[in-house]
Amino acid sequence: MHVAQVTPMSITKEAVINALSTVDDPDLKQDLITLNMVKDIDVSPETIRFTVVLTTPACPLKEVIRRACLEAIENMVSKDVEVDIKMTSQVTTTRADNTPILPNVKNIIAVASGKGGVGKSTIASNLAVALAQTGAKVGLIDADIFGPSIPTMFNCANEQPGIIKKGEKNFIVPLEQYGVKLLSIGFLTPSDNAVIWRGPMASSALKQFFGDTEWGELDYLLVDLPPGTSDIHLTLVQTVPVTGAIMVTTPQKVALADANKGIAMFRQANINVPVLGIIENMAYFTPPELPEKKYYIFGKDGGEKFAKQHQIPLLAQIPLVEQVRESGDVGYPIALKEGPSGEAFQKLAQTLAQEIAIRNAQQPQTNKVEMKL
Repeated sequence: MHVAQVTPMSITKEAVINALSTVDDPDLKQDLITLNMVKDIDVSPETIRFTVVLTTPACPLKEVIRRACLEAIENMVSKDVEVDIKMTSQVTTTRADNTPILPNVKNIIAVASGKGGVGKSTIASNLAVALAQTGAKVGLIDADIFGPSIPTMFNCANEQPGIIKKGEKNFIVPLEQYGVKLLSIGFLTPSDNAVIWRGPMASSALKQFFGDTEWGELDYLLVDLPPGTSDIHLTLVQTVPVTGAIMVTTPQKVALADANKGIAMFRQANINVPVLGIIENMAYFTPPELPEKKYYIFGKDGGEKFAKQHQIPLLAQIPLVEQVRESGDVGYPIALKEGPSGEAFQKLAQTLAQEIAIRNAQQPQTNKVEMKL
C-alpha cells in the first residue's frame, strides 16, 4: 500500500488560508478569513497551528466551527498533518474608541418589560451570571431606582460600593459578586427606607451610575430598567448609545399588550434602539416531582407568537419553577446551579451573545438620543 508523503512544499500558509476561506461563521454568514477571525497561522511539514477568534466566549457553535476548520484542512491541504486549533474570543462592539462615557464598555444592553411582575430582574440577574460564567466581563446596573431588586438577588443588600479618586473627581467602585460587577441605588440608601424622588433626581442618579463609576473593561453591561416607559428609559438612551434591548414578558395578553408599547418606544425613529429579542418568562409551570410535566398557567406560546408578529427572535422560554424564586430570595441565582433551570439561562446567555454579535456585524452603531423628549 502506497501512502502519500507530506512534503514541506505541500503545506503553506497560503494553502491554509485558502482552505479556511471556505469555512463560514454560521451566524455572520461570511467566511472566517474575510471576517478576520483567523490569527497566528504557523505551518511546518508536520503541524498546522492557528487561532480562531470567536465573537463571544458564549458562542454555542464553537465546536461546529472547529470541526469545519479541521475538515477544510483535511480536504484541501493534507490528511496526514497534525492540526492544532486554539479557540479564543474577542467580543465585538460598534462603539467608537473615543466614547467619553463608559469608554471601555463594548455593549450596553437594556433589559426591559412592559409591566411589572414578569420577572425582569430575575432574568437580568441570571443572564448576567450566565454570561460571566462563559468568561465574559459583565456588569449589571439596577436602574429600577424606586424598586431595586439586585442587592437581594445577589446577597449583598448590606454592602456598599467603594470610592476612588481620580484627579479632583471621586468615582464609585461597583461591588462584585459571582463574577458580575454591580451597582444599585439599594447599595446607597437604607434598605428599609423608600426612595421618594421626583423624576429628575432618579435620572441624575442613573447618570452617575454611568459617568461617575469606575466600571473598567466590560464586554456586556446589562441595565435592569423599571417596568413600562419612563424618565429612566429616556435618560438611558440620551446618556449612552445602547447596543440593543431585550423585552421580558409572560405569555398572557395583558403582559404582551404592555410589551408591545415597550417595543414601540425603542423602535421610535428618534430613539432607534435595536430590539434583540423576546424572553418569555414563566412560560409554563413544572412541579419538582413531575419534571417532565408542563402546565401552561398563563397561556401557551404567547411570547413565541408575539415574537413572530414583531419579527423579533424569541431568545428563550423560561419555566416557572420554585427553585428560581428560592434562589432569588436567598441571593444565589439559579444560573449558578446545575439542572434544567440553570441550563435554560446558560442557553439564553449563548443565544443573546449570538444576537449581539450578529447585530454588531450587520447594523451600525446606535446613536445617543440628542433631542429633548
